[in-house]
Amino acid sequence: MHFLQQVIDVVLHLDVHLNQLIADYGVWSYGILFLIIFCETGLVVTPFLPGDSLLFAAGAIAAFDSFDSTSLFLLLSAAAILGNITNYWIGYLIGPQLLSKKNYRLINKRHLDRAHSFFEKYGGKTIIYARFLPIIRTFAPFIAGLGSMTFSRFMLYNILAGVLWVGTFIYGGYYFGNLPMVKNNFTIVIGAIIIISMLPSIFEVLRGRIRSKRDRLQRFADRPDDPEPSK
Repeated sequence: MHFLQQVIDVVLHLDVHLNQLIADYGVWSYGILFLIIFCETGLVVTPFLPGDSLLFAAGAIAAFDSFDSTSLFLLLSAAAILGNITNYWIGYLIGPQLLSKKNYRLINKRHLDRAHSFFEKYGGKTIIYARFLPIIRTFAPFIAGLGSMTFSRFMLYNILAGVLWVGTFIYGGYYFGNLPMVKNNFTIVIGAIIIISMLPSIFEVLRGRIRSKRDRLQRFADRPDDPEPSK
């Protein structure tokens, strides 16, 4: 519980923590941000790390020359792209072993199913869409590798998605993060970014549950002698 409170505090007060990070580590702060973005998208077991909010906060701080915005954009784009490549090969090479009975508890099955449903609906474009969806973006490249998506096709979407995602939030933070209204309500803005970015995933889950329940009711209507479906 204490760990969860610390994570929430870091995410909601990223501007404070990033400034402290820069004060403590100087140029090494770039490497720490690289590692966080790489792990958030590259390791299927770390979807809880900050992504959108971290990029936005880093962009806002770059406006004060604490970070160089161009270096930040290039470095974190590379982190996002390389993270996805790593996750693809994890899915391709050891995905079946990770999903075995012995190791399946390492991966959240609901998150995996949601990423799979996005692939079913959007195909390869899921790599682009998923970049803007927390949780889903961590599992999408894993599913792509697990399903043996052609690597050259995966890379095309991966590079485009990584650049779009990082550029949107880094430069969004750079140009808008220090407006007085945003700066004075930074915690609320970060919270809003997290909530808004998760809405499509929530809607997709709710729609899937509604569709599943409707299908069960339809099957019951077609075969009234069957036991009534559970609520």
